[in-house]
Amino acid sequence: MCGIVGLFLKNSKLEPQLGSLLSAMLETMTERGPDSAGFAIYGSDVLGVKLTLRGPDPATLAGVISDLETATGHSCQKSPRDTHTVLSVPAGAEAEVRAWLAAKAPGIDVVSAGQRMEIYKEVGLPASVAERFDLAGMSGSHGIGHTRMATESAVTTNGAHPFSTGLDECLVHNGSLSNHNDLRRRLSREGLTFATRNDTEVAAGYLTWRMREGASLGQALQSSLTDLDGFFTFVVGTRTGFAVLRDPIACKPAVMAETDDYVAFGSEYRALVDLPGIAAARVFEPEPAKVYAWERH
Repeated sequence: MCGIVGLFLKNSKLEPQLGSLLSAMLETMTERGPDSAGFAIYGSDVLGVKLTLRGPDPATLAGVISDLETATGHSCQKSPRDTHTVLSVPAGAEAEVRAWLAAKAPGIDVVSAGQRMEIYKEVGLPASVAERFDLAGMSGSHGIGHTRMATESAVTTNGAHPFSTGLDECLVHNGSLSNHNDLRRRLSREGLTFATRNDTEVAAGYLTWRMREGASLGQALQSSLTDLDGFFTFVVGTRTGFAVLRDPIACKPAVMAETDDYVAFGSEYRALVDLPGIAAARVFEPEPAKVYAWERH
């Protein structure tokens, strides 16, 4: 079933409230996905690359990062949050850091990479996951979240959304794709790598590949209507943008609200009811097979 929430702030004065607003929206979707939860936050820029790392526990992850800094000679800015740590590395050192982690620390996952994006996800109730990472205390321009009810795979942290396969790009998904195995093989030949067998990671990889080939986010989403077989609602985040797409049948629930200050998405309207100014918002159901996109520069 799963639940999706998203919030894109047009008004920069609301940025300190992004985490608290998104946290409340995420918790409201608990009944749609009590197994695990995750969220992406687009916060402050760094000069290099933010790598969000996940380990089995905080102490193990801290030890691995210390060994990494010693081995590579890079002293990195670190922002630990429970089982995750955001590691800021020089842009030119990203490949070296990833190679060291793959060779020396196979139990540490690179959850996301980007100049602004940070992704956090874990098994557990959405409220618990949000509290563990202090989502309510985070700020930024936009964020998306997901609560998962695993119906086709095990309940694991790796299976939780959002999924990211490109810099500052991520996707959450409600639905099911039928051709994801074939598409995964095709994208692997294009140089993309996948950490799970989850169909949502393939959808994220598809968008990354299309944009790498020169398509805009809107164009990539539009082409997915032809290339992805199944039923889905996607909410996508990029460094400057936020987008929504439902498949041509649109069998999964979705509602949006827009004001002068923000655009919000929820799998159900109750996820939006506590947003500021919601009484005066334009509330609507996104149409099937239509790309909705907003950007902030």
